[in-house]
Amino acid sequence: MFTGIIEEIGEVTQIQKRDKSSKLIIRASSILEDLKLGDSISTNGLCLTVSAFNHKEFTADVMPESFKRSNLGELTVGSKVNLERAVALNGRFGGHIVSGHIDGTGKILSIKKEENAVWFEFQTTVDLMKYVVEKGSITIDGISLTVAHVTSKSFSVSIIPHTIKETILSAKKVGDKVNLENDILGKYIEKLLTGKDSFTGPSLLTKDKIIDYGF
Repeated sequence: MFTGIIEEIGEVTQIQKRDKSSKLIIRASSILEDLKLGDSISTNGLCLTVSAFNHKEFTADVMPESFKRSNLGELTVGSKVNLERAVALNGRFGGHIVSGHIDGTGKILSIKKEENAVWFEFQTTVDLMKYVVEKGSITIDGISLTVAHVTSKSFSVSIIPHTIKETILSAKKVGDKVNLENDILGKYIEKLLTGKDSFTGPSLLTKDKIIDYGF
């Protein structure tokens, strides 16, 4: 589990490709301080498991499913990535609940500066857009952000200078692909209300029941 607060920017130093999967070797510094084999590292928003590490790099396996749903397949040696360790239960929860399980990707439609902020507009699929709510949370390349505006086909976020400086957003261009994770709560509520994808029969939780409980 993660918070979407990026700890540092890493750099891809090696990509060991197989038929459908790959090993990523990523240079980092601060996240290596208390790292252990098997730890989870959010890499551009994907939860990857550390399979090896030394004092300057860590290695993680990337499975075919991760390539299909994310932009990791576009990484090359020298690419920068957002990194975050799994959240510690005794720390502050600065972002929102992030699982590190990517729902899909989006494309940057526009980047516009407004005084000290930068507006990013993203386009994604209908399946992902239905979970995007104005003033709700979304994770973009592992970054916890607040949705500022929503249309039928796109959504926008307004980024403060600190976030631009401390993440790979500063290098993004119009047309670039980003990893998206919708707010996990919306997906669970949908399944409870509709019984969607349920193999145990219709949900017992209904809209009327929620109203009866005062929500």
